[in-house]
Amino acid sequence: MAGESESAAEPNPNTLTPSNPPSTDAINIVPLQTHSPPTKLPSRPRKTRKLSNTVDPSLPKTQISTIVPRIVSRSLSYEGELESAINYLKSSDPLLSPLIETYPPPTLELFQPPFLALTKSILFQQLAYKAGSSIYTRFISLCGGESNVVPDMVLGLTPQQLRQIGVSARKASYLHDLARKYQNGILSDKSIVDMDDKSLFTMLTMVNGIGSWSVHMFMIFSLHRPDVLPIHDLGIRKGVRMLYGLEDLPRPSQMDQLCEKWKPYRSVASWYIWRFVEAKGANSKGNVVGNSDVSLQQQMLSMQQQQQQQHQQFLDPINGILNVGS
Repeated sequence: MAGESESAAEPNPNTLTPSNPPSTDAINIVPLQTHSPPTKLPSRPRKTRKLSNTVDPSLPKTQISTIVPRIVSRSLSYEGELESAINYLKSSDPLLSPLIETYPPPTLELFQPPFLALTKSILFQQLAYKAGSSIYTRFISLCGGESNVVPDMVLGLTPQQLRQIGVSARKASYLHDLARKYQNGILSDKSIVDMDDKSLFTMLTMVNGIGSWSVHMFMIFSLHRPDVLPIHDLGIRKGVRMLYGLEDLPRPSQMDQLCEKWKPYRSVASWYIWRFVEAKGANSKGNVVGNSDVSLQQQMLSMQQQQQQQHQQFLDPINGILNVGS
């Protein structure tokens, strides 16, 4: 899959859905509002759900034994779920509990249709927030409004039209690849919302220009998935090292084991780790994680920009998106 190789700018986490341009001074943590705005994100049942009520008697016994109930987790936008996550994390990890007591809880942004959110993510890649916003505004105008940002409309835009509003040829190809996968039925807004985390990760990383870091940020900040751990995110890895007093920066392959006790709310734990890293001044350029005056989407994009500028060695092999909190 092709990667975004142009030089530009990267996002940062804030409401559960990280994103804004870096500054040269470390920023102060600004308390967030503690209430969550309403969301249109459909909630799924939290309890275990079986794939089928009966087992096909024609299946071999060895195959029957592999059929297990599917766990369908509930969105963090579901009423009371964020509070449940916070209470659970406070009791499950004594070292994380002080962070939860110190920093305001995450806030959740309003739900956007997945196709629109993914399109916006592609457009903002490697751009400073101001530049990305300008291109996105022109793109929305070209489509005739956000409600018209649908696969058929995007496929109808030629690379030349997109180039005229500042979209590179490579990003145009990414947008068209995403739209084609929608048009062909490989993806849909409904399937993205309904898919379990593992399947969703697999399907979205098949789209040109969408890499693992982008998918994790999309799952946390756009879909409000409760149990996403961005194992490649540099900020999360730094925070885990500081929290547990590790000598070395944990490798991505070690992160699942180190953060096992945060399940099934690793997204929320990650939020507090980002805040912890920011407060400790680990971000030399001063990320805006947790700034209530800046939307989470903006902060996410800012994190993306900072990482691309400062840590080229951590480039995502799929689309050039870098790890957060560098």
